[in-house]
Parts: sequence; C-alpha cells; structure tokens
Amino acid sequence: MSNEFLLNAQARTDLGKGASRRLRRLANIMPAIVYGGDKAPEQISIVHKDIIKALENEAFYSHILTLDVGGKKQQVILKDLQRHPAKAIVLHADFLRVSANQELTTNVPLHFLNEEACEGVKTGGGSITHNVIEAEVRCLPADLPEFIEIDMTDVELGDIIHLSDLKLPKGVTLVQLSHDHDLAVASVQTTRGAKDEEESAEGEEGEEGEEAPAE
Repeated sequence: MSNEFLLNAQARTDLGKGASRRLRRLANIMPAIVYGGDKAPEQISIVHKDIIKALENEAFYSHILTLDVGGKKQQVILKDLQRHPAKAIVLHADFLRVSANQELTTNVPLHFLNEEACEGVKTGGGSITHNVIEAEVRCLPADLPEFIEIDMTDVELGDIIHLSDLKLPKGVTLVQLSHDHDLAVASVQTTRGAKDEEESAEGEEGEEGEEAPAE
C-alpha cells in the first residue's frame, strides 16, 4: 500500500444533534465516531476540508488510516459516511479501529483493466456491463488491497465474470464466496442495436425464402 493517510481529530464532549449542527455551521467541523477493539467508542471531530481532501483519493476508502486524536494515534478504517443529499458536505463519519493481528472485513473497489481491448467488444461488437464495482473482503490489515484488478482483454461475447474468477492478493478472501454467493461481477453482452440489426436481417432472409402463393 503506497498511500499513507493521516487525519487529525479532536475529542468531542459536546454531544447531540444540536451540537453537531453547530459544529458544521459555525466551525466547519465534521462530527465522527471511532469504535472497535478493546476501547470504548469515542466521539471526535475533524476539520471538514481535511476529510473532503482525503476523500478525493479512492484509496482512502479501503486503506488503513492513521487517526491522530489529540496527539494519540490509532489505526482505523473508514466504515461509513453520511453525506448531505444535495450539497457537497460530509455530515458524519464512522471509523473502526484495527489490530495488526486481527482480521478485518471491508469493501474494496474493483478496477476493470483493458476494456478497450476486450475481445468481446473488439470482434464481437458487444458492450461491457458492470454488475458490481466493489467487493467485500476479509484479511489482516497488512494484506488489505487498495483495489482488485480484473483484466477484460480475453473476455469474449457472452462471457460472465464471477467473484470466483477474480485473482486475489495473498491473504485475502471474499466474504460472499465464504457464504456460497458467487455473484456475477461483469459480462460482455450484445448491444440492443446489434440485436435489432440481427433480428431485422433474419426477418429479411425469412421473407426472401417464402414461396409465392399459388394462383
């Protein structure tokens, strides 16, 4: 993992919805919570512009983060975000403490590579459909990938890629597969326009092959 993320935070004692609204409105501060491990949940606050900047990097969502709360650092992952429905504002964040020797469960993004060179698109005239864009993984913190790559080069028309087809880094397992849920991840299918043309061509061939009615 090449990226390193450090977020500075402060412990928060003024709790409740009213206090959270005042933080956001008057101080441009985002309320948050950090929980898990053998410690009690802790209410914290983070400068809003700092979290916005961090979220610009996709790796932030699936990376071990260092949270500095008043000078005390702890390792966490981002578990949940609450965003404003209409404005570019993060209302609240949940962070989960992680331990180096304890497995964690979180979602990581899927990166689809070489789509422009996909066999089913180039020679079959199909189009790629993404059924899911992230996968839930279980692993030790040191093994957590920032993303999982899927090479689309040799995928042919009509092919479907399932979770069981993914190449996983060492030490990483997929939660859905452990529950026997082998979900479809992506597929290459004939486009609607191509289907219409094919059906039209078949119809014309059928008409040409019909015999004229006897007089």
